[in-house]
This record gives sequence, structure tokens and C-alpha cells, in this order.
Amino acid sequence: MTSALPPALNIIALTTFAASLSGRALDPVLPHVADEFGVSIASAAGFSSVFAFTFAAVQPVLGAAADMFGKARLMTVCLVLLGIANILGALSNSYSMLFVTRILGGIASGGVFPVSLSLVSDLVGPDKRQVAIGRTLAGSMAGNLLGATLSGLIGDFLGWRGVLALLGALVLGASIAVKAGFRGAELARPPRPDLSAVRQGYRTIFSNPNAKICYAAVFVEGCCVLGLFPYVASFLFALGETRLSIAGIVIAGFAIGGLFYTMTVSRFLPRLGVRGMMIVGASLVGLQLAAIAFGPDWRIQLGCLLLMGWGFYMIHGCIQVFASELSVEARATAMSLHSFFFFMGQTLGPIAYGFSLDRAGKIPTLLAAAAIMIALGFACAKLLRQRMAADARAA
Repeated sequence: MTSALPPALNIIALTTFAASLSGRALDPVLPHVADEFGVSIASAAGFSSVFAFTFAAVQPVLGAAADMFGKARLMTVCLVLLGIANILGALSNSYSMLFVTRILGGIASGGVFPVSLSLVSDLVGPDKRQVAIGRTLAGSMAGNLLGATLSGLIGDFLGWRGVLALLGALVLGASIAVKAGFRGAELARPPRPDLSAVRQGYRTIFSNPNAKICYAAVFVEGCCVLGLFPYVASFLFALGETRLSIAGIVIAGFAIGGLFYTMTVSRFLPRLGVRGMMIVGASLVGLQLAAIAFGPDWRIQLGCLLLMGWGFYMIHGCIQVFASELSVEARATAMSLHSFFFFMGQTLGPIAYGFSLDRAGKIPTLLAAAAIMIALGFACAKLLRQRMAADARAA
């Protein structure tokens, strides 16, 4: 097991990298998408919401399917589907057609990242799991970083259609590499389908008191943090900075902060402990939201997004570990439900931000989000406790 662990984690990180490339592809170029189709920025932000909503909606099904039919096999199929969705999006000739391709992309992406986390949890014990998940997140963060940065840079030269076309080709190429990497691997052999085991898995998960806390917490995170991103470009436009590449760089700061987390988690976790990580991380996020509320220069906003990404993954990584321990036999289901609630929050976040920005204004909206995130960190630190999963006790 020990000798096979490093290459297995590298392959899993590659899947998260490929899927994450597409997640925020349209955020920096939303103003151009809105102009071409004659819709408002708020309407164009719906692309982020629908991607997140479909990602979330399929989680209960895909998580159970991964437990039944094999995690690696499901991830490979979903990567192919995601690449095709991106290419079809580049060929869209209407707002509605692009909308449909984002739905397809959300469904496909839903079968990659949560399942990859369950694979990591299968391979690594709880004592080292947060560090191992951090390594996997490095792939996701690199994908988010390149997705946001390349989207803005390519958008300045080739437009938003070029962004989707190139990302589609990259994801399809990654699916081939992942398929080859898992060929013959033990992880690729699926268990036998058992519907009664799926039902028992859901009962086991929700019998754990941590389940409600974990899932509610990541829902709030999705609303307050990820819901902000579709509006970053328009905030910069209001300050007179209209270059899409700058919007992409600023948004990429969040991913850079996430990468910094993956490089430092093994050092900070022993010093702060899980409770300290959640409190410090949530407080960092809240302070950056408050700073962005007052519209500083884009360079300062880049720094704020970097610190926000670092803080976000400090608390989010802790919650992921608790979620991975809700069940042993239905771990993919537990992690997919984790993503379901997180992306439901990301789905409602842009809508809630848009409603509040229109009626209350930018400063009150972001200050309220900041206060909620800080309170969340203290609540999680108090309420989440280490508990053995019911099926682990039975075993």
C-alpha cells in the first residue's frame, strides 16, 4: 500500500486538475458573453449558477454510482463528457444553447472531484488524510488557477469561444492520460452493484451527528465565498479596470491562496490544531471580504483573494476530513453529498449576492458575508467532534 500510494495520488490529482480547468472558465469573460448575447451581467452570472446547480444535483446519484460501479471508471467517463460539453459551448450560437452546455458540464464535473476525494480517503488513514487531501487539492487549485488566468488572457485574444474550445481539448487529452494511468490498477476494479448497500450507506451517514454540521457549513461557504466570484469582473469594471486578463488574474489569486494552503497544511495543522485551523481560516476569509467591500485597487484585491483562498481551504479542508469519516463503506456517497451542499450554496450564492447588491449595495452585502463567515468558523470549531462511523464500529 505504501509504495503504491504516491502514484495513485498523482493520478487522482490529475483528474481534479482537468475537471477544475472548466469550473470558473467563464467568470473573467462574463462581460463579453453578456454583450454578445445582449443580457445583463446578473443573467450571465447564471452560467456559474447553473454549472454549480447541476454539479450539486447529480451528487446523490453519482456518489452512489461510484460506490457501486467503481470510482476510477466513473471519473474517466465524466472527463470525456466534460471535454465535449466545453467544445459544444464554444460552438453555441445562442444564450440558451450555451446554458445547456454548462448544464452538461456541471453534470460531468460532478463525477470527478468528489469521487477523487473519496479515493484519497480510501488510501490514507484519518491521521494523514488532511495532508493527503491537500495534495489532491493542489491539482484542483492548479486547475482553478490556470482556468481563471488563461480564461482572461485567452479571452483578450480569442474571445470567450476560444477559452471554451481550448479547455475542451485539454480536458479530453487529460481523460486519455487518466484512462491509461488507471489501466490494470486495483482501484479500477468496481465492486458488485448492491442497492441495499446504497440505502444503508445513506442511513449510516445521516446517523452521524457531524453530517448536519458538515453539510450546513459547506453550504454557507459556497454562498458567501464562491457566490462572489461572478461579480469580481464587474466590480473591477466599476473601478475603471476593463481588461479581462486583470479580472482573471485577480480571481486566480484565490487559487494561488489554495495552493499555498496545500504547501503549508502539514506545518500549520500540528501548531493550530483542527479547531484553530477552522477559526483562523474563517477569520481570514471574513477580513478579506470586508476589505474588498471598499473597492481597493486591483492589486490589493489580488492580495485579498490570495489570503481568502488560503483561509477558505484552512476551514474547508478540516470540514472535508470530518465528512470523509461519516461512513467507510459509503465514502463516495458521503463526499458527494458534501459537494452537493457546497455547490447548492454556490448555486444560490450569485443569486443572493445579486439580490443584495441591487437592494442594499456592495459594502453592506460584503460586510454581512464577512460576519457570517467568521461566525461559521467559531461554530464549526465548537460543534464538530471526532466520531467513529457506524459502519466502522460494526466492522
